[in-house]
Amino acid sequence: MGPVAQRLGVRWIVLFGGCMIGTGFVLSTQGGEWSLLIGHGLFVGILGTGSIHAPLYIYVSHWFDRHRGTALALIASGQYVGGAIWPILLQYITAQTDWYHTMIFFGVFAIVSIVPLSVIFLRSTAPENLLAPDTATSVSRPTKINSRTLFSLLCLASVLCCVPMAMPTTHLPALCGDLGISATSGAAMLSLLLGMAFISRQFWGWLSDWIGGLATVAAASACQALAVLGFAVTTDEAGLFFVAAAFGLGFSGIIPAYFLAIRELFPANQASWRIPTLFFCSLIGMFIGGWLAGAIFDQTLSYVPAFILGFAFNIANVLLIIFLVTQTKGSVRRGKPEANIGFGASV
Repeated sequence: MGPVAQRLGVRWIVLFGGCMIGTGFVLSTQGGEWSLLIGHGLFVGILGTGSIHAPLYIYVSHWFDRHRGTALALIASGQYVGGAIWPILLQYITAQTDWYHTMIFFGVFAIVSIVPLSVIFLRSTAPENLLAPDTATSVSRPTKINSRTLFSLLCLASVLCCVPMAMPTTHLPALCGDLGISATSGAAMLSLLLGMAFISRQFWGWLSDWIGGLATVAAASACQALAVLGFAVTTDEAGLFFVAAAFGLGFSGIIPAYFLAIRELFPANQASWRIPTLFFCSLIGMFIGGWLAGAIFDQTLSYVPAFILGFAFNIANVLLIIFLVTQTKGSVRRGKPEANIGFGASV
């Protein structure tokens, strides 16, 4: 969807994604396994959210220069706001009606909100303008490793950090139940985690504008590693609330900082495929982490081994990012306004 948005314009691809999300939810109400798989997997997932997240990251990264990290962090925070608001609202609507009408409501709401917002706020740009090189970032970088190796290692790093990232976010309520903590407390911990992630993501975005994307990834990933280890050694409710908050503070800064690093280290006209590719690798890591923690628990009846393994993945990520920082030192350019390439005025 990134290259498609580059050629057709971000307005049309996001508008299309909103229509597909709505269609997918309505289709999922038809009953049966296949309607859910096609509705959620194909329409909501591949064609819907796939058309929105990565293209918007690319779009915003071109719109800002000196405050690019802050802008990316703010855009990426939308999912946390949604994660905090929608479950409560949808649970209430389901209790008042049923899941059938709730899905239809959300599908219609997605269309009537995303489509007009796309028309109003996303500029329709000429496809040829989107392919123009960025005068501030299209020059070769004085890195110690070639661009192909650099990008491959960045993709590997995103997998390594997202494996432990998925473990608490997927299994925190189940962990609480395993420790004899109420489901209500488990849900509250998850809400606290996401709430802290929203707040701290703004801090990480501000920091990344000062120290650069890769350095921010290293710092945030180190914080995440300590929190993951905290989940392995903490068993009381108060301690888990503290660890959940600490985890939210750490993991929230990683993904937007990766996108900033891509823009700092590679030509702007390559962002349309490099950012989605790295995003895809991070989702692979999330998939592995969520599944791996459950599989380890099934074999050991404990989440401790899973979190210890996640900590090891996280340390590997930190070491790899530190290595990349040393190899790209002096190659990052910040603070110089970009040429307008059709995405909107530089800020």
